Amino acid sequence: MLPASTQNRTSPTRPAVGSLVFLIGIKAPASAPRYIRVMNGCVESMVQEHELIVGGLASLQVMVEKLATGGLVARQDVADFGRFFRDFADKCHHGKEEDLLFPEMEKSGVPKERGPIGVMLIEHDQGRAFVKGMGEAATRYKKGGSTGLAEFTKNARDYIALLTQHINKENNILFPMGDRAISREKQGELVEAFETLEREKIGAGTHEKFHQLLHHLQEVYLK
Repeated sequence: MLPASTQNRTSPTRPAVGSLVFLIGIKAPASAPRYIRVMNGCVESMVQEHELIVGGLASLQVMVEKLATGGLVARQDVADFGRFFRDFADKCHHGKEEDLLFPEMEKSGVPKERGPIGVMLIEHDQGRAFVKGMGEAATRYKKGGSTGLAEFTKNARDYIALLTQHINKENNILFPMGDRAISREKQGELVEAFETLEREKIGAGTHEKFHQLLHHLQEVYLK
């Protein structure tokens, strides 16, 4: 466990699952980002993954609050958050968007350059920089060092703010555009392609393991 600067601090108020109250003063929607209407096939599956990622962001926020007030946090949890966002949110989820969904949307008439897809790709790169920073700090934490605390906290705060508004834009603007542009038949093909990409990028059965990891983190930080 990480040493606390004080043992008698009041625990921060824990947000409900799906809600995010940022330490930087930004208040997210009271519930998880929602899409405008029911979507089909591959687009719906991406929205469902967003729900998981939002649950991870909510849990991460509580941990950041504890760190900022000198609370005790398991070193392994710090590492697990980094792994969840690096491998599931970015490598798996963003990989599906960048390699499969976005190119198909572009073929169907959704603009990339100077359009919504281009904006999302820029934000993916920004998010990767924050996740990289969290991962490097988490490595130092797990080895017993304390110098990564400020770096981890800063990158985590920036990542939560970025990804929450990013998901809102995808759910409420870009994904409805894609759902209208891509035929149901093609969306069905993309669902199969998503499964193949997932096996190749993170391994068969790993998706379910990330569900279990997220459940553990939510049990620790959101209960």
